[in-house]
Amino acid sequence: MVSKTVLCPAVFISAPASGQGKTTITAGLAQYHHNQGRKVRVFKTGPDYLDPLILQRASHYPVEQIDLWMMGEDYCRQVLYQAACEADLILIEGAMGLFDGDPSSADLANFFNIPIVAVISAKAMAQTFGAIVLGLTLYRSDLSFTGVIANGIGSQRHQDLVEQSIPETIDLLGCFPRKETMELPHRHLGLINPNEIEDFEQRLEKLADEIALTHLKNLPSPVEFTSVINKYTKPELIGCKIAIAKDEAFSFIYAENIRLLQALGASIDYFSPLYDERLPNVDVLWFPGGYPELHKEKLQNNVVMHQAIKQHFDANKKILAECGGMLYLQKTLTGIEGDCVKMVGLIPGDGHMRSRSGCQGMQIARLPEGDIRAHAHHHSRSENTLEPIAHAKRATHTAPGEAIYRSKGLTASYLHLFFPSNIEAIIRLFSHS
Repeated sequence: MVSKTVLCPAVFISAPASGQGKTTITAGLAQYHHNQGRKVRVFKTGPDYLDPLILQRASHYPVEQIDLWMMGEDYCRQVLYQAACEADLILIEGAMGLFDGDPSSADLANFFNIPIVAVISAKAMAQTFGAIVLGLTLYRSDLSFTGVIANGIGSQRHQDLVEQSIPETIDLLGCFPRKETMELPHRHLGLINPNEIEDFEQRLEKLADEIALTHLKNLPSPVEFTSVINKYTKPELIGCKIAIAKDEAFSFIYAENIRLLQALGASIDYFSPLYDERLPNVDVLWFPGGYPELHKEKLQNNVVMHQAIKQHFDANKKILAECGGMLYLQKTLTGIEGDCVKMVGLIPGDGHMRSRSGCQGMQIARLPEGDIRAHAHHHSRSENTLEPIAHAKRATHTAPGEAIYRSKGLTASYLHLFFPSNIEAIIRLFSHS
């Protein structure tokens, strides 16, 4: 089969670190070009569930994650090609700093030959801004930079000093003022879900208005994207009925995971541990990650749902619980302030929220069904748990990864699995026969 190519304007938005304003600028760009009548497809680098929700509201199209290690080169190549076939503009937001991680955002931009826009916060600095620009743009010779954005400008004098510091070889694409009305609120795992921000649409429009005042309003140069041969997926899960917990407490789900299960023939239903009192009649339950700690009292009080889940468990039916889903199925969950509530109690375990980050990063889940690529990111710890059946393998160092627990048909861990990384293992994990 001969590969196909297509051209589409594209740009990669990165920064020297987290917290510089990448998502803010990317959302503003998406909203501006949408307002011009263009179809904008946005991708987020790395295993991030929150930024895509914001970028989806701005672009008005589904936003998915993209990562060379977890998803593989062929997958990344194909989803970008498919987007390029229908889009007027592709935006890719990086993760953390440009050179952080292995592979890094720089590696992804280089792999697809996508030019980079560097977003740099100018807060608490002046002429040093130019030194950071110079170092960032010259650190690797295999990268192409469209220019830089100065974010968080406090005054006209501040802007003048920043502009004067930038080398003549680097284009300053725009300066964004320091305005609270354009900022996107945060909490412990990252940006707040846009559905919780009352004036979110107004913030997007203000960002788009700022974009209109800069060179970012111009479409970037076209980039060539190439297709790959899709792997044929046999419908090995025909007849398998899967119900997924989905509401304000549970929402960290890769869209590709759902598409894979459906391609394998499984039927998908959804239920809410917060509001529902009964489960769909299914073979498998899947509790993804989310924010159970923000809704722990309501989750505790829905005891009818607890009983329904226990009946499913006692029938030796399968359950997959990831991160927040695992916390929900353990005995208790304690908040930052020390308030403890009862959870479902399928397995031993006391979850404790904490202010500092727990284990995070890319890992390989060493399941009996096979190795599945995954990631972890949480601000909690679990104590008094089951004896793990295995530990995940970290992608970049030798320390043991997250513990993996199993009881009857339940598989639980802090890991968020990327199903397409091992389709055969997923078939075995979800098979109800």
